[in-house]
Amino acid sequence: MLLYCHPLSGHSHRVRLFLSLINQPVELVEVDIRRGEQKTNEFLKMNSLGQIPVLRDGDVVLGDSNAILIYLARKYRREDWLPEDPIGAAQVQRWLSIAAGELAYGMAAARRMRLSSAKPIPEDVTSRAYALLNILDNELEMRDWLTGRLTLADIALYAYVARAPEGGIDLTDYPYVQAWLCRIESLPHFVPFVKTPAGLAAA
Repeated sequence: MLLYCHPLSGHSHRVRLFLSLINQPVELVEVDIRRGEQKTNEFLKMNSLGQIPVLRDGDVVLGDSNAILIYLARKYRREDWLPEDPIGAAQVQRWLSIAAGELAYGMAAARRMRLSSAKPIPEDVTSRAYALLNILDNELEMRDWLTGRLTLADIALYAYVARAPEGGIDLTDYPYVQAWLCRIESLPHFVPFVKTPAGLAAA
């Protein structure tokens, strides 16, 4: 099994983290996104969107980190991570949608902008990031995990929330989010997401 990825990509990290947590080996193939390797004809044959990560599992080739998480959970029959009952499955899907929406266009976008430029982060991006943090903190005040138990939902959101300070997003006022991050980081076989000297992380 091959995972085409980049160490600074939170989308890549969520797949690598899940595979580690379920103790499944994978060979990492680093894609040099700064040189545009994800836009080459060879890579586009695997993912026509030219995005990482991409998973190659025998004849199966999948792009999109959330789709990969679902594939892996079903492949290895990990109903503990992706419930089969309608309510449990819907709860996980809700957070996967948030990871692809509010998280991607908030905390993840702020970090990406800060890593690539010293320009101020647009107000709509920071507002979106803090709005989601408020939702997360309120929900995590009531329970340890996003759906009430540890699932793909937590894995899908972890990386970009953990590194939100690199995009200038301060986690200080969100104690329940911070506690949730610590719980994930305490899991057996946890794989850290690389830190960069950017944003608040540089202070």
